[in-house]
Amino acid sequence: MNQQTSKNVVRQISKCTIKPHRVLEESKQAHYLTPWDLPLFNLHYIQIGLLYRKPAPSVEDPNPSVTFIDQLKHSMSVTLTHFFPLSGRMVTKQQDNPPFYGIYVDCTNDSVGAEFIHAAADISMMDILTPVDVPQIIRSFFTLEGANCHDGHTKPLLGVQVTELLDGIFVGCSFNHVIGDGTSFWKFFNALAETNMKLRKASKEAGDQHIECDISSLPITKRWFMEDPTLINLPFSHHKEFIERYERPLLRERMFHFTEESLAKLKDKANEECDKKLTEISSFQALSAFVWRSITRARRFTSDRKTECRLVSDNRLRLNPPISENYFGNCARTVCGTTTVRELLEHGIGWAAMLLHEAVKEYTDEKIRESREEWMRKPYILQMGPSLDVASVMMGGSPKFDVYGCDFGLGMAVAARSGSANKFDGKVTAYRGLTGIRSVMLEICLPPESMNALESDAEFIVSPHEIHSDVLGVNNGRSGPVLGKTKHQTALSRL
Repeated sequence: MNQQTSKNVVRQISKCTIKPHRVLEESKQAHYLTPWDLPLFNLHYIQIGLLYRKPAPSVEDPNPSVTFIDQLKHSMSVTLTHFFPLSGRMVTKQQDNPPFYGIYVDCTNDSVGAEFIHAAADISMMDILTPVDVPQIIRSFFTLEGANCHDGHTKPLLGVQVTELLDGIFVGCSFNHVIGDGTSFWKFFNALAETNMKLRKASKEAGDQHIECDISSLPITKRWFMEDPTLINLPFSHHKEFIERYERPLLRERMFHFTEESLAKLKDKANEECDKKLTEISSFQALSAFVWRSITRARRFTSDRKTECRLVSDNRLRLNPPISENYFGNCARTVCGTTTVRELLEHGIGWAAMLLHEAVKEYTDEKIRESREEWMRKPYILQMGPSLDVASVMMGGSPKFDVYGCDFGLGMAVAARSGSANKFDGKVTAYRGLTGIRSVMLEICLPPESMNALESDAEFIVSPHEIHSDVLGVNNGRSGPVLGKTKHQTALSRL
């Protein structure tokens, strides 16, 4: 299915603006951005969604999909009360004498709000789950396609699109990255699901769909500054001086499943190659090293080429004193292990994992604060093109995120998928796997030639792993057809 055809398949049924159910006092003031937020204006919105089985009609509710969408709109309004920065817009404050250029978030304008779209596509869940590559139609399951974060001056900072399939429902969320990191994204998504679940239950008991409920874990929206909160002066006079439009290259995207057993083997092998008395390599560090070596081997670069593997580090608990895990904003930076292609491939997984382990270990409270101070002395905005090295691997996402805990009242999600945003050669996104809390699903993005080589790598690929419908959670004890088997490629190391 080509891209143009896939766009034509998804039909928009309705579109509306969702505003916070209540206006909190703290939302009535300017929301200043930090040195962790401001560099991200050139990034696309975070785009991640979850696929669910469609609820079956009943005598009490002959059109449950419409009921779900109406309830979700109200749930989104209630949730935005507490996640109010997502309902605002970016504002630039500029003056010539003395020179000043600052950007903040304004939530006081009565015309602002988040975007909600109801769409439909005449395809089945298996059309999403069974193709070898992630199907291009997934891109059409997200609103704000192609927008970068600076577009939040005129576009919503949050968009939720619910796409009805023949037998499923896809809930896609587009989330301005300047407002928050991956932890913040899942904080919001889980809160939205929790609110919807509670309101669905309350509406059945009381018959009122428009009541309000409490969120079990409220976000901390006050931004963390080392000094007093202030509007930071950026060294620009116009956004054209720092905004670029990143054009996504031709990529293949595939999902690879790592079972708990395969991860345990990778971890054991990495630690066997290191001195376990001195340190212990984590499962994710071992997995990252394995993927880094495999992708580098598939790329077939010259042996003297520099390569690096970047890991996203959450600073919340690394700071001293630590920031609450409920902090809503950007609080993450990348750390990396760097070497040459020759050294990486001549050494084993333990050596590569140790590079990553040391990079994480050295990223201390002191280093975090030094990085903040350095940025304040010389502010910059990340440029997507120059910052992307085609010999590198970027490990995004985290298996720690409670992806399948997002229960909107439809049962456990069948799958997580991302949109086209922030995709580049070597981008790897980690999700918690479907076969247990210690399994991992990786989405790997590579040019066709490199992906073909990775698929032929005997060390990386062993055999397809069949995940049955009971594991995918598509039956959930409800009446209706049960999906058959679907295949994700299982990636294992030949140990």
